[in-house]
Amino acid sequence: MTETPTAEPADGGIILDWFIPLTGDSRTDLSQGSAMTYAGQSAAPARREPDIRYLSQIARSVEQLGYHAVLIPTGGRSEESWVAASSLAQHTRDLDYLVAFRPGLMSPTLQAQVAATFQRYSGDRLRVNVVVGGDDAEQRKYGDRIGKDGRYARAAEYLDIVRRLWNGERVDVDSEFHTIEGAQIPELGVQPEIYLGGSSDAAIDVAAEHCDVYLTWGEPPVQAGEKIARVREAAAARGRTLRYGIRLHVIARPTSEEAWRVADELVAGLDPEVVAKARESFLSSGSVGQRRQAELVDGGLRREDLEVYPGLWAGVGLVRGGAGTALVGSYAEVAALIREYRAVGFTEFVLSGYPHLEEAYWFAEGVAPLLDLAPRRA
Repeated sequence: MTETPTAEPADGGIILDWFIPLTGDSRTDLSQGSAMTYAGQSAAPARREPDIRYLSQIARSVEQLGYHAVLIPTGGRSEESWVAASSLAQHTRDLDYLVAFRPGLMSPTLQAQVAATFQRYSGDRLRVNVVVGGDDAEQRKYGDRIGKDGRYARAAEYLDIVRRLWNGERVDVDSEFHTIEGAQIPELGVQPEIYLGGSSDAAIDVAAEHCDVYLTWGEPPVQAGEKIARVREAAAARGRTLRYGIRLHVIARPTSEEAWRVADELVAGLDPEVVAKARESFLSSGSVGQRRQAELVDGGLRREDLEVYPGLWAGVGLVRGGAGTALVGSYAEVAALIREYRAVGFTEFVLSGYPHLEEAYWFAEGVAPLLDLAPRRA
């Protein structure tokens, strides 16, 4: 019989996750660590290459520091997520892996089988992040020419097939998107939780019906809370209850002054022309969420231009696709802002920082002790 996933915080505590930078890492280049691309983005090599030695160093440190999971991203500039996660899982014992994948690039039967094998071999340490793909140009790089609405319709059917296969059902489908005859895999005892994001109506419908955790980028607490209220209503109409996670960067230091100095230094050397090209690309993206991130700022580089809410800094989003805001401040200030997000419904925080190794320590040793955390499974 299928068991309930173990990641749910039964006591209502906060789940903390970290990010594995599959494109590389840097102390100074905010475009590093991103799995996404934009027009005009530099192809310069990473300051820290994403080889297994460095990435496993991050994973082992994150496990030792008490984080619950790591997000393994997917994207055109990135190392492949399933191979990376399978390799890193051998270097850790208790850490969960939130593996991102794009439905439609692999048959749902094979995807269900890949995930089931990872789940068994890792000791039930898998979660999956479904990236439907909001940008048509990015999808075409993978040979996927279906439009955005079609991708969400396909994703809904895809996830239904995967769930049924994990339940041990025999699956036969003949539809616009899939033709499957007699598919079946061994029933999976503990099913991975499914994470899915997106700001469009189509995304919210699929999330409400098929995901366990709705994951969104870091807008100010009120805006982010209004978004998940829409998802909560849509899920309730289907008789479902979800959890809610948010993807953010973080710069936490003993004092506010130290943290903001780091933030200021990260954007001090940015070329205004590069920032303008990135902003143009983000604003024209097919992803509603990406446009919402870009609209938080007008391209200015001053702190007053980039602090879009007290302690919420949009400097990362000037040149980095995807998650573009960071929690910045003293340990106490960052913890207080996390509690604001918790108050509007978020229980899971998927964090990152530059460089990803060192920033994991700053946050875990300074901020995490100030939070009410969910226990990590034994």
